Amino acid sequence: MLEARKLVKSFALPGQPPLEILKGIDLTVRPGELVTIVGASGSGKTTLLNLLGTLDSPDGGELLFEGKRIFNGSECLLSKKELARFRNRKIGFVFQFHHLLSDFTALENVAMAEFIATGKLKPAMERAATLLENLGLKARFDHLPSELSGGEQQRVAIARALLNDPVLVLADEPSGNLDSNNSRLLYELMATLCRERKTSFVIVTHNEEFAATADRCLHMQDGTLQEFRRL
Repeated sequence: MLEARKLVKSFALPGQPPLEILKGIDLTVRPGELVTIVGASGSGKTTLLNLLGTLDSPDGGELLFEGKRIFNGSECLLSKKELARFRNRKIGFVFQFHHLLSDFTALENVAMAEFIATGKLKPAMERAATLLENLGLKARFDHLPSELSGGEQQRVAIARALLNDPVLVLADEPSGNLDSNNSRLLYELMATLCRERKTSFVIVTHNEEFAATADRCLHMQDGTLQEFRRL
């Protein structure tokens, strides 16, 4: 479903040689697969996630999605409009900082992207309501983000990521601001969604206990990926 071939990425530093972050990453994600990525801070995990989600472009290598080449080296083979449509329809994002809109309710936050894309408010709100109810937030439809707990805010963010039925969800340290109990519940929820919806998940996490329960756990070190062996 998703295939990265020899992805490389560097960042320029004033007066210094470029800092090489990713050194030829190969990664294949199958439909309905839960993949976790662990590694030290600064090892390149978030950079890789940004490339997989087409939020940034590689310096070299290839990125393919459902057999279609999206990046060939640093060149994107889609127009800006096509890339935005692809990202909106195929990929969902969940971040450590949920980025909910503070002046909008939970229901409005989830429905917003589809409403902007289609101009149709009622179906967007109906789909948002169904997702929030399925995630245990029926009583929170009309609450602002400031009126929700951290765990509830992240469930709203997950509902938003799932609204357009993406085939891939990318999550970057989604439990970073949650306590241990809410972290456990959040990861259990994502694992359940992966199984039930057959959506692929790639999750960057420091929670090695959860990471080990995934279909595959990968370790990012020195700009390369290595697969953990199960004991």
